Amino acid sequence: QVRLMESGGGSVQPGGSLKLACEYRYSYYVMAWFREAPGKEREGVAGINGDSRPVYSDSVKGRFTISNDDANRTLYLQMNALKPEDSAMYYCAAGIHWSDRPLDSKGYNFWGQGTQVTVSS
Repeated sequence: QVRLMESGGGSVQPGGSLKLACEYRYSYYVMAWFREAPGKEREGVAGINGDSRPVYSDSVKGRFTISNDDANRTLYLQMNALKPEDSAMYYCAAGIHWSDRPLDSKGYNFWGQGTQVTVSS
C-alpha cells in the first residue's frame, strides 16, 4: 500500500525553480522533505509539525518553502534559486508522532519512493 507518492522532480539550470509534490493517504503529525545525494548521508531540508512553523536546513533557508494542503492531502516543496549542490533524490517522509526535531530522519515512519532533482548547466 503506497502511503506517500512524490512527483515534480526533473532537470533545471542553476537559478531555476522546481515544485515537488507529495500525495499522502492519511494525515500525519509531522511531515518533511529529505534529500540524498550520491556518497552523502540523507539530509532533512524542510519539515513541518501540524500547524507549527516550518523548519529548514541552513543550506536551503530562504530558497525553499514547504507547505501542506491538508484538504487535498498534498505536501509541497517549492524550490527557488536552485544550485548544483541541490541535486539529489528527494524523499517525502511522514511520522505518526509529533517531533521536536522535524529534520531528524529518526522521527519518521513512512517514506516515499523519491523523485530526482538535477541542477546543472
